[in-house]
Amino acid sequence: MDEHNKKDEELQGFAYDQEKKADPYAEARRESEPYTFGPFGGSGTPSQTYGPSEYRPAESQAAIDISSSPSKEYRPFTVSGGAPRGEWGAQPPRRTSFRAIFIAFLVGVIAVGGLMYAADKQNWFSDVNVTGTSHTQEATAKPVSNPVGNSGDVVRPNNIAKIFEQSSPAVVKIETYAPAQQNNGGSTWDDDFFRQFFGDDFGGNGNGGNGGNGSDGNSQQDAQPSGMGSGFIFDSTGYILTNQHVINGASKIMVTIEGHDTPYTAKLLGSSYDLDLAVLKIEGSNFPTLKLGDSSSLNMGDWVVAIGNPYGFEHTVTVGVLSSNERKISIPDTNGTRNYEHLLQTDASINPGNSGGPLLNLQGEVIGINTAVSSQAQGIGFAIPTSTITEVLDNLKSNTKIPQKPVPFIGATLQDVTPDIAKRLEIDENTKGSFVREIAFNTPAYKADLRQYDVITGMDGTAYKTKEDLIAAIQKKNVGDKAKLAVLRNGKEIEITVTIGNKNDYQPQQQ
Repeated sequence: MDEHNKKDEELQGFAYDQEKKADPYAEARRESEPYTFGPFGGSGTPSQTYGPSEYRPAESQAAIDISSSPSKEYRPFTVSGGAPRGEWGAQPPRRTSFRAIFIAFLVGVIAVGGLMYAADKQNWFSDVNVTGTSHTQEATAKPVSNPVGNSGDVVRPNNIAKIFEQSSPAVVKIETYAPAQQNNGGSTWDDDFFRQFFGDDFGGNGNGGNGGNGSDGNSQQDAQPSGMGSGFIFDSTGYILTNQHVINGASKIMVTIEGHDTPYTAKLLGSSYDLDLAVLKIEGSNFPTLKLGDSSSLNMGDWVVAIGNPYGFEHTVTVGVLSSNERKISIPDTNGTRNYEHLLQTDASINPGNSGGPLLNLQGEVIGINTAVSSQAQGIGFAIPTSTITEVLDNLKSNTKIPQKPVPFIGATLQDVTPDIAKRLEIDENTKGSFVREIAFNTPAYKADLRQYDVITGMDGTAYKTKEDLIAAIQKKNVGDKAKLAVLRNGKEIEITVTIGNKNDYQPQQQ
């Protein structure tokens, strides 16, 4: 028995020596914690736990017999998510330092940023190439007019101050005066035009009559201020452009130029009520000037600059963009209705006193004359484009008649048919059309025997339920065209043929 125990002790000591060789730290670990062994190679034996000084039973010796076959060697142990250990009880892997993590993060950021930049420049994820045309578009496709790039400044241009510095000396303040005895209401500044588009009572009172040449006959002491506005010098010999409504009704026009102590007395050379344009002349030479640019070269969203004298605050600069073009507005005043066409719309701030001042592009060129703004909205201002100005500028300078575009009309004053009108005419109360209130003498309607109290229900086989629809159809005709009007007269349907005339050949009449 002693020999048997002695043999077991020898075997146990031998196994301990071999284990210590395989794992130098095994003894240290026995002093601190128990070990957990996993299954051995292919045996599937459950793992067992032993304390540091416990005796292993004999039946367990086979599990650690170093003379066993290679298939019973130790398996490396791998914790889920961790790195495999090369041997039992090996030290855990060292943690990655914060510096390494941070460097890896920076490398990733730089790599991703570079890829995003390259993708944006090369349009990897778009069907549009760097020239702005579709990859699928034919190479012969016609480019858009006035193409613009999208790589420019995304903030307000940084040359506004330079534009103002170069352009401001050519912008003038215009003050008008009217005789005191005529200063009794009916002022241009009090009419519907300015109540709707500029607010009430700006600029004092003045004469509401037709404009005339500036005169030295009335001294400033014999006249009272009637209005204020802006203008700009376009010729160094003293030619000034402004709005007609700025100088309307004035008996004396005074122009103040930046850097000049004494205002100049201006002479009105020519004006157009319909176009709302006027040219003034002051005596002198070598005045600073502004160049007239091409308003048709602008794109929606292009930056524009307005300079003027809003509410008398001289040389005020405002900035905005071209909101739209080809706008049409109609504004009534004491002398009729101004029908504006081809206007530029901008959100650059325009106020009373800005009228007549320049609207500039980023090259400092005039592309419009600031004219009106909706007082019931914000950022809706209008300017007369240079495309309109250049066509009539010579006529205004020489005070010659401006050729007028033909305006098709028939010479009848119309009103929508109402149930009350239908009842009085003893026709069906559901009748839709245009009631003829008046016929102007010797007009196309008069010559065609269209009569007062007739009801026009259609033209050329098409029904028109309102006067606006009928007038629009008439204005699409050419002067000299024949039109067949469907008319109700005394409860009977008749047809009248009328020859379309030119409104400019007659005294101003409503359609």
